[in-house]
Amino acid sequence: MKRVNILDCTLRDGGYLIDSQFGNTAIKGSIRGLTESGVDVIECGFLKDEPHQNGSTIFNNAAQIRPFLPEDRKQASYVCLADYSRYHIDKLEAYDGRSIDGVRACFFKKERYDVIPFCRSIVEKGYKLYVQPVDILGYTDTELLELIESVNDLEPYAFSIVDTFGSMYREDLQRVFYLIHHNLWTNAKIGFHSHNNLQMSFSLSQDFIEMSQGLRDIVIDTSMAGMGRGAGNTNTELVMQYMNRKFNSGYDIDTILDLIDNYIDGFHNQYEWGYSIPYFLAGSHSAHVNNISYLSTKAGIASRDINFLLNRLDASDRKHYDYDLLEKTYLEYLNTQCDDLEAIEQLKKTLCGQDILILLPGHSLVMHKEKIDNYCESKNPIVISVNLLSADFPIHFAYFSNKNRYRYWKSATHFGDYKKIVTSNVTTVKEKDQYIIDFTRLVKCGWEQLDNSGILLLRLLDLMDVNSIAIAGFDGYSHNTTNQNYVQKAMEKTRNKLNAEEANRNIRSMLEDYMNTRNSQCSIKFITPSHFESVLV
Repeated sequence: MKRVNILDCTLRDGGYLIDSQFGNTAIKGSIRGLTESGVDVIECGFLKDEPHQNGSTIFNNAAQIRPFLPEDRKQASYVCLADYSRYHIDKLEAYDGRSIDGVRACFFKKERYDVIPFCRSIVEKGYKLYVQPVDILGYTDTELLELIESVNDLEPYAFSIVDTFGSMYREDLQRVFYLIHHNLWTNAKIGFHSHNNLQMSFSLSQDFIEMSQGLRDIVIDTSMAGMGRGAGNTNTELVMQYMNRKFNSGYDIDTILDLIDNYIDGFHNQYEWGYSIPYFLAGSHSAHVNNISYLSTKAGIASRDINFLLNRLDASDRKHYDYDLLEKTYLEYLNTQCDDLEAIEQLKKTLCGQDILILLPGHSLVMHKEKIDNYCESKNPIVISVNLLSADFPIHFAYFSNKNRYRYWKSATHFGDYKKIVTSNVTTVKEKDQYIIDFTRLVKCGWEQLDNSGILLLRLLDLMDVNSIAIAGFDGYSHNTTNQNYVQKAMEKTRNKLNAEEANRNIRSMLEDYMNTRNSQCSIKFITPSHFESVLV
């Protein structure tokens, strides 16, 4: 068979998760361990114009990388990735054999003509040139052939198939591979860089090895434990195991396992990567992962909503991220306007002058139930639950502005027993004992958590001239895995780890805005512990 090279890109692709701050010990230890394991090519990080910082895998030149490389290089090759739009190649000194020996030139399709002098300079400086076109599926066959013809004159070391959005299937890989193979300079290797959005990375890597047999030398990009932004990459340890089993390649997997134990697991405890439903949607739509991350912060969003919103975006818009456009599209999706004047008047007749107890679904409802019961006994308030049904409390109205929660509770046998207040982004279908409120009446832009149900309900009550408001279960979020954020485990968001501190800051800011702009002067207090108690002082 033709030779298969494994290129470990952990220190570069994994850097997206941690702002490239691996720390000097992890950088040096990883490069040394990867070298000892027999990995063929080790990507040490980025070449960028921004200053190199202590402990970072962002470098300005080859000299800064030299201290991290082992004296005994064995058979390993060392490379860095240079993004054409973020690095001036004149900062890279000529190859001297003491640092990296290859540069991976990364560029967008719109830059494919401008990048040729950049690539030529890499070759002239004596480095192996890896050509890394972003989103190869975004090229037509004609455009790809033109690019290959342009770089053939440079006699590149490798030309990579980059599945930027993790949207490739086997037939896509086969088509692109054979198109490149039949037209690329004969001595160039073909590389493959995949993302695991569709759970296809390892499978496609095996297919890539098989289809290259007797045709080309190849380079497969991998990362330890699949570490990489979003759904992550093909796992180094999996490809090593496959190569050892299939071709007796002799990679030392135990050394990789030690590196994962010593370095990567520590990052995995703090940062999330790997397959998930939102990242599956990103792969399905060839969408940039930042679009998914942004939409996933919305409190009331469901997976089907993300799927719908990505469909609403133009194909070219999905491949980039424009947060203003996403916010506009999201609000348009939520903006199911309705005439709610009658519902407002009916609610006002019931709630005007009353003491109100709001029950949000925080875990403090369980921990402080006795205190809540005592309050209900002494004040006899009208109790409004938020995205929650519970026989443990005397609920008069169940309020829903979260479509996901509404769908969840609608299947409960006792759903019809409650009077409900529902915002128009959830449903516009009028049913018995259900008051529908125009969502746009309550929402305000400017915050990631703009659809926080507790804040929206407070804005609604501001129209009702109530006598007082007591709040329970508005706990705020915690990263402490021993604590529940919600009254029920089933309500926890497991598909994406919420940034608790940022979410709390966001909600606090919204609550402060509410307190400063509300029309009513009724008293408001928390009766269970909350991250936001000081706002009401």
